[in-house]
Formats: sequence, C-alpha cells, structure tokens
Amino acid sequence: MNGLPPYGWLSAPTGGEGQALEPGGKGMLMSRVYEVMFIVRPDVAEEDADKLIAGFSATVTGGGGLVKTVEKMGRRKLAYMVRKFNDGNYVLMTIEAGGPVVLELERRLRVTEPVIKFITVRIDEEEKRLAKVKALRGTRRKVSTEHAAPTPAAAPTPAAAPAPARVEAAEPVQASA
Repeated sequence: MNGLPPYGWLSAPTGGEGQALEPGGKGMLMSRVYEVMFIVRPDVAEEDADKLIAGFSATVTGGGGLVKTVEKMGRRKLAYMVRKFNDGNYVLMTIEAGGPVVLELERRLRVTEPVIKFITVRIDEEEKRLAKVKALRGTRRKVSTEHAAPTPAAAPTPAAAPAPARVEAAEPVQASA
C-alpha cells in the first residue's frame, strides 16, 4: 500500500516516539486553503442545516484542519433545476486542511442527502497572487509620491482670449450624374 495506516488522515503525523513532526518536516501533509460551497435543499429546517454545518466542521477539525469561516448565504434561486429543486440554501466554508481531509469532506458532502450540490476550490495560490499585486501597487504609490516632489508654483499667466472662430461660406458642391 502507500505506507499509511487505514484512516491515517485522522491522526496527526508523528515522527517515531509519538512526537509530532515539525511543519515542513519530512512526511508532513501540506495544509492548503480551500473554499467549499454547498447547496442544501430548500425544505431543510434551519436547525438541521446548522447541524449539517457543525458535522462538516467537525470532519475538518477532526482531520487536523481548521475552519476559518462559515458563511450562510441564504436561500437563492438556482440557475437550473437540480434534483427537482429550483432554489436552495447556499453555505460557504473557508477551510485550511490537507488533501485527505478535503477528500473525506467531499465524500461526506456527496453522501449527505440534504446536500444537492457542492464545489471545492483551492484559493491559497490566489491569495498569494493578490498579496503580490497589492505589494506591487504599494511600491508604485511610494515611487510616484517620491517623484512628484512639490514644485514652486509658477506665476499664473493671463489666459489669452480665444480668437473668434471664422466661418467661411462654403460653395455648394453639386453631384454629377
């Protein structure tokens, strides 16, 4: 097999003697940031939806991940009919976890009957890209403010009166047949 014990994703990786491995150490699973959006059937009660969300959060935290945010976006109309439903309750979870935890969460989303649709998107690379763009914009502002040193104000010159526009009468052009 792959050298991992069954259900090995549930326990933290250890380096011999039961000591947890250092982040970035050999054998440590990489933790990444994901957005998981799922749609719950519209006929599910609010309390039941909260229980579902708590169960999915427990799956992530039990696997060594971290639930950053949970946003209940409310009931919305679907673009097309899904499992005979035209609308559903949208939930957006932002999690930080390793690949096996995300796979287990997706498996649970797939087999949970009230969930009619879900999607998982990795966003850590996007966050890095946005941070880089913000840093570049910050340096550009600093450079532009340094170059735009205050210059002494020049004496205002009186504006010349605009010359009157001359309109010449144009001779009519005749079209030849």
